[in-house]
Amino acid sequence: MNASLRRASGAALTACLAVSLAGCGTGRGYEVPKELCGVGVDQTLLDPFLVDGDKLETTGGSLIAPKGGATWGKCQISVDERVLLYLNVEKVDKLYDPMAKQDEFRFTNREKMDGLPFKGLGALGDSSAMVSTGCAAPGAAPDADHLVVFVDASVKPAGDAGERRAYIKNYTLDFASKVKKVLGCTV
Repeated sequence: MNASLRRASGAALTACLAVSLAGCGTGRGYEVPKELCGVGVDQTLLDPFLVDGDKLETTGGSLIAPKGGATWGKCQISVDERVLLYLNVEKVDKLYDPMAKQDEFRFTNREKMDGLPFKGLGALGDSSAMVSTGCAAPGAAPDADHLVVFVDASVKPAGDAGERRAYIKNYTLDFASKVKKVLGCTV
């Protein structure tokens, strides 16, 4: 192959690659609000789950029910209709152990989660985490003085399994702490 043919082939290959990449990655055409699903967002902890796209949406509304309202809430965070995170918050009557047999279906490679920034129990899997903690609050019903927070990541963050699990754990613990604060939990 002569030099001019190689240069032309290289230029053509570069042009084709540029065109194909332009169609694949549009980047993040959306801003992350300061609050999602009724809870403040730490963008640094949310960032590993975000994907390129045009529109970030939540479905399910606020996870924080008004006084005297529901004792649970569900919310999904999506980009261009692709679900990234599924969040579930329930006010319950006792401390539930996420390592119990009845909750094993929620996890792949479940392990006990240590290092909670509050009293409670937690479990961590390859794509999900669950935390159970006290949530006594002024005016709370006595049959709903605990909290269960479940986070499921539909999109695998970059990195190896250990890094992905760390992202899920960090996001879950931050999210659960913020839910407790918004609900006015005194325990």
